[in-house]
This record gives sequence, C-alpha cells and structure tokens, in this order.
Amino acid sequence: MLFNILPATLQYLLTSYFWKMPNVSPPASSMKFELRHVHGLVTNTTRVVFNNVAQSLFTADTYEVQTRPTRVSKARSQSDFFSARFGRVEPMWDSLEVEGPNVRDRRTLQLLANMSNNAYFEDHAKTGWYDLGSEWNTSYPFGWEPDADGFRGHIFANEDNSTVVVSVKGTSAGWIVGGSGPTTRKDKLNDNLLFSCCCGRVGPTWTPVCPCYSGSYKCDQQCLEDSLAEKSLFYSVGINLYNNVTYMYPNANIWLIGHSLGGSLASLIGVTFGAPVVAFESPAEKLAASRLHLPIPLSTEHITNVYHTADPIPMGVCSGYTSLCTAGGYAMETQCHMGKVIRYDTVSKLGWSVDIRTHGIAVIVEKLLAADWEDAEQGGVPDYYEEEDCVDCFNWEYGNFKNTSVKGCPGSTLL
Repeated sequence: MLFNILPATLQYLLTSYFWKMPNVSPPASSMKFELRHVHGLVTNTTRVVFNNVAQSLFTADTYEVQTRPTRVSKARSQSDFFSARFGRVEPMWDSLEVEGPNVRDRRTLQLLANMSNNAYFEDHAKTGWYDLGSEWNTSYPFGWEPDADGFRGHIFANEDNSTVVVSVKGTSAGWIVGGSGPTTRKDKLNDNLLFSCCCGRVGPTWTPVCPCYSGSYKCDQQCLEDSLAEKSLFYSVGINLYNNVTYMYPNANIWLIGHSLGGSLASLIGVTFGAPVVAFESPAEKLAASRLHLPIPLSTEHITNVYHTADPIPMGVCSGYTSLCTAGGYAMETQCHMGKVIRYDTVSKLGWSVDIRTHGIAVIVEKLLAADWEDAEQGGVPDYYEEEDCVDCFNWEYGNFKNTSVKGCPGSTLL
C-alpha cells in the first residue's frame, strides 16, 4: 500500500487523525541485529575510535529482539538543550513515537543483556563472550590497545540499518565483573563522581576524587557540578560517541544499552538525545543527571532499568564502612533511578541473599532471565513502575561553602 511507504511517525500522526484507536498496547514486532562496529576511547582524549566488523560476518546467526512503539521526548533543538545546562533557556520538547525494545518480553531482555555482556570483551575468543554462532568467530579489537583506557563497547545494527544498538561497557573490577584492565582507573573515577554523595568521600581515610568536601556532611555544590563537567569523563565522551553514530547512521533509530556503569551512562545519554534505553543492574543515575544540569522532560518512560533486589548496587545499599563497595574503594551511594523500573524480587521469591556477587551481568543472563518470572503469555517479566518519593543523600547538605568560582574546581567547561 502507498500508505506503508510513508515514514513511521507520519503514519502514526495520520492514523491518529483519521481513526480513533482503542486504548490497547500496540502489537510487538521483531527485528534482527548484527555486530557492525566496536568502539573505544584513546588515552587522555575524548576521541572515540571505531573499528568495523567484516561484512562477511553479517550473513548468519544474528540477535533477534521483539520491538514495540515507544514514546520518547526529544529536545526540539540540541543547541537549546545544552544551553539549558547553563540556565539560559528552557528547551522545547517533542513527544515522538519510535520503535523501541519490547521490555515486557523476557527473551528480548535476555538478548539485550547478552549484548551488554559482550561489551566487556574484546572479541568472541575471550572467556565470557556469549557465542553468537559460527559466523561470529572473527571480530576486531576496538579500543583494547595499550593507548585505549576508557569508554568502550560494541555497535549492532539491524538488517536495513533502520535501528542501531549501542552497547556500553560497565565498570571493570575483577572482584565484581569484567576483570581488571586499563579502564579500571577511569571506571572507578566515574563511579565515584557519578554515584557518590560528595566526591567519593566515605570517611577521613579516603582520598576524594574532587576537592568539594566542606566538612561534616557538607559539600560544595558548584565545585561538584564543575567536576562532573570534565570533558574527559565518560558522559562527555558518550555525547561524542552518539554524535558519531548519528553521522554514520543518519536515518537510524538508536537504542542505548549497558550493564552497571554502562547502563547508567546509557541512561544519561538517552535522556540527552531522547533515545530508548535498557540498563541492567545499574547504579542509580538520577542525582548525576541533576548535577550535570541535564534538562529532564516530563516523561522518561523510554528509559528502563532492570535489576533485582539481591544486588546491593542498584538498590543503593552497597555503602557504609562495612560494605564491599567501600572496601574496594567505590562510593556507590545513590538509589534513585530515572524512567521506569523492572525489579525482580529475588530476595523474597527466590531466597537470594543480598550479595555483591549477584551484580555480574552473567548472573542476569544465565539465572535471572533464563526462565519466565511471570506468566509467559504476558512476557514472563515483572510489571514496571516509576520510583516515587525517592531521595538521594538525604543526610548531606549542599551549598556554596567554599565560595569558589568556576575556575576553582577541575573540569569547568560544560558541553
């Protein structure tokens, strides 16, 4: 039909105008994804490096996921969005419907978790990579060279390049997940800046990652915000990555996924550009979005956080002097997430103990998502909800305690 050649958004608008549709969930469809690129960050720069995966690998086993129409909020002007971070102007938002992942389908979540897992590994030859079949026996390194020590991941695209999935690597820490490696130091820096109450200062014996602590549960707000705006930090690099992907795929619908730190970064980038996001076991990122001065639309339903109650990191309880996070040098203190939450109550229903060892993405793929949680006819996934009345760092006071100018703290330039 001639109608079918129109863009999806225009079809939706015309349909809404001429017909009144019943208030039911849109039917899910499916699409297949192929590994196209791997990406990484060059040491001490914000330059993102891409390597292509050989075209011969596109012809066999692929990821297949279910999709459904997803409502996203995009700033009408990216210039206005970034100006709003300075308080100069409020951005105008456009509410659009795009094809997003069907987060009510267990198999879809499991395949997206596979992609998130593989962001931790250079190629299929590494132990821990989920094998996609014989046609995926060859891959190319993307940022694992000696001079690449930061932002990493993989890029997948469906068969007609209409949808691209960016998978962002999370924290590499041998005692949690992902092993160690050259990214460990920067991963830890980003964790302590984004998810701590004040510069990763848990106690008097800690060396803070920024000079904003002002004594007795007081933190200088301006200094803290300036520190988070450092261009070499992963959010800024992620903005460059997203822009590079839109240049490579100008007509594509882009999804962002990740595990742990990677999922939180995906959420921050996703709210910046209005892209669908699925984050697995990710530290709560709502406070970081506020400190980055990210304008937040009225609805962030395009962001989905998936986690379980035995993982102390997304639950916001891996903190305090006796926690393993603190013992490892990580101040993971936030607990408020953006968007909607799919929370598996593994403590009450499965009898799991709260344990940092349940944080790894392999636990999610091989145990949590290996079987239907709810009625399979309903997708086998718990209902999602939005967190309400959630407050981060309630016992801290923020203000202009140091009387610092923007020049007084590191990283003084907002994007």
